[in-house]
Amino acid sequence: MAPKTSPTAYDRARKAYSSLQKERLKADCKDYLPNVLLAGGRAVKKEAVAASPKDAEAIKKLFPNTSGIPLVEFEAGAACIDKDPVKVGVVLSGGQAPGGHNVIAGIFDGIKAWNENSTMYGFLDGPHGVFAGNFVVITDEIMDGFRNTGGFDMLGSGRHKIETEEQFRDSMTVCNAIGLDGLVVIGGDDSNTNGAVLAEYFKANGCKTKVIGAPKTIDGDLKCPPHLPVSFGFDTACKTYATLVGNVAVDALSAQKYYHLVRLMGRSASNIALEVALLTHPNACLLGEEVAEQKQSLKDITIELADMIEARSKDGKDYGVILLPEGLIEFIPEFNSLISEINDKLAQPEIQPTEEAG
Repeated sequence: MAPKTSPTAYDRARKAYSSLQKERLKADCKDYLPNVLLAGGRAVKKEAVAASPKDAEAIKKLFPNTSGIPLVEFEAGAACIDKDPVKVGVVLSGGQAPGGHNVIAGIFDGIKAWNENSTMYGFLDGPHGVFAGNFVVITDEIMDGFRNTGGFDMLGSGRHKIETEEQFRDSMTVCNAIGLDGLVVIGGDDSNTNGAVLAEYFKANGCKTKVIGAPKTIDGDLKCPPHLPVSFGFDTACKTYATLVGNVAVDALSAQKYYHLVRLMGRSASNIALEVALLTHPNACLLGEEVAEQKQSLKDITIELADMIEARSKDGKDYGVILLPEGLIEFIPEFNSLISEINDKLAQPEIQPTEEAG
């Protein structure tokens, strides 16, 4: 299949800016570059990151061509002299997160600084755009309209996965046709896993395109210490939620007759709830990990909150704020068992009814 560009992609560039957007555009993204890159750092290969003994064999089996690749770090020093132009593609995958546009801006500025003739391709509407060949060449005009702005609307995102043999093959065909040197997948844990599988497929089939994952998830559950302390989007999301929770707390103090239960994002991890609690000091914060560790039942949680409300009432405080993560119910033992049983039942083939004899 031949790649194609979208005739409407350029219409996504912002035509009019609000006062806030104009102020954001004044900021210089280069202010946030690490010192080693400002000093003209060079890439240096280090030893491969060893997998845990219990997972090493499984990882080697799943990724025979890409496992054990040396870690690349940057250090101050003279950069490479031969700077041939490169072609790099970017794709936004999964849910939106603050900072996505600046990740693209950083890559754009980086390859242009490497060689002004380098080209960036933006795949539209998520991974589907990769194997469908739906992309746009990102120009200075398009890029400058999205610096320091939130959202993923520059290219659009999607929750599609590249998972069938046909999709893998089509993705490689598109990348080969463009001549991509690299493809950056900006996404969370599922997206980066998908990127790893795509990288393995490319390597196994002789495709020169290198696949790189940029860690994006506001849940803060994509970590690889010490190399990846936190994914981008988490800090901004927590501060935004903390502002809203703080407003709710002031409202509760003003009315002095309501309890507000605030459900925060975090399906499989309670990192956001914990961080917001540390910033706002609510009256109670339920953490899924603690509930699971202490094997608290729904009754236990109810009694704990009721005791807190009663104790505050004795002090004349019949109001407050309670935080909980959206995935809390999955950590409660009896509900976890119930969900597992339901999933097992749904996975079984339907039992065909039999006619009664006679």
